[in-house]
Amino acid sequence: MSNEEIMPVASGFVARFDGRTLPAALGPDNDQVVLFSEVELDGFDPASGYWRRVVARSQVEWLVLIRTVGAFGGEPCIVIDEDDDGLHIAYTGHSGMKAEALGYWLVDHGAYEVVVPREEVFSIRVERIPVP
Repeated sequence: MSNEEIMPVASGFVARFDGRTLPAALGPDNDQVVLFSEVELDGFDPASGYWRRVVARSQVEWLVLIRTVGAFGGEPCIVIDEDDDGLHIAYTGHSGMKAEALGYWLVDHGAYEVVVPREEVFSIRVERIPVP
């Protein structure tokens, strides 16, 4: 499958609840999940342009973290965003020296990001990481 066939997605949580797969967030308490919907659903409260519901984690069938990953300059990265300038990526390797040599900029202690042309990021794939 070519890079053009894979659409990068922002990282985030997705949960299966009441027969639906919905965007989700963790919290506000450790044992809670916030579910989001673009349409009104039973038990969901209106919010700014969407509907939301807080449920116990035990009420969701499954919860996964979805993130788009790839490789830039032979080093692992995660896709943060895509715009007209290319892909905004974050370095997920373990060498700050390698990150800086590849043109990443330091955005926080140990965190490096850069925007590069899409064709320079290889092995793009979507990971689904189960959250226990």
